[in-house]
Amino acid sequence: MNHRRILIIEDRSEGAGVLATYLKREGFETTVVHDGIPGQALFRHFDPALVLLDITLPGRDIHRFLFELRQTCLTPVIVLTAAADVTEKIGVLRQGADDYILKPYNPREVAARIQTVLRRAWPAQASRSVLECDGVWVDLDALVGGVRTADGDSVLLSLTRTELGVLTALLKTPYKAFTREELLASSMPDSDAQSRVIDTHVHNLRRKLEAAGVMQVPSTVRAVGYRFRSVAKLRQMGAR
Repeated sequence: MNHRRILIIEDRSEGAGVLATYLKREGFETTVVHDGIPGQALFRHFDPALVLLDITLPGRDIHRFLFELRQTCLTPVIVLTAAADVTEKIGVLRQGADDYILKPYNPREVAARIQTVLRRAWPAQASRSVLECDGVWVDLDALVGGVRTADGDSVLLSLTRTELGVLTALLKTPYKAFTREELLASSMPDSDAQSRVIDTHVHNLRRKLEAAGVMQVPSTVRAVGYRFRSVAKLRQMGAR
């Protein structure tokens, strides 16, 4: 499971889009659906670490949705609701929701609540300080990196300390375009090397990732430097 993967089931396209964009900037991977029934089907395929669930989905009994979900898994759920009624809040919590957020919500608050619930739900993940995006991960405690395969196993990468530093910086904010100077400062803080030396380390990192089945990572940002996700990937995620 990717512990940064969030499934948003929300009937308001505009609100869901704004929230998804903000969460992506915070390093989460998001998928949005606007109806509970396909949301349940996507849940099994997407395998999220957490679900944001709108309580006002049309034609769907959310209490039953939560009940059915809890029969098969313990994935945390945060309910989004416009109802300030205490009875309604207690009802969704009793049915298995881990938290609730009143609409209209502030994306910053939602992100903070998500972090809190994830720490409770996956304490081992939180304590190990693991960064992960698109199956590529770095364990900051063990100082190793790897690639997660389709069956859930991991392939360790043989990375130099500088390559690990570059990958760590990119994974912390996968959508950010880093300059060579920024990557040099992150991965070789005591070096007086020229910034262009980063190109060699990125090339070697990319080659090792390709050997593990991850293509075009890191991606080149013209006239700037590098980012973890490509522009094409950004557009694809934004269209969801």
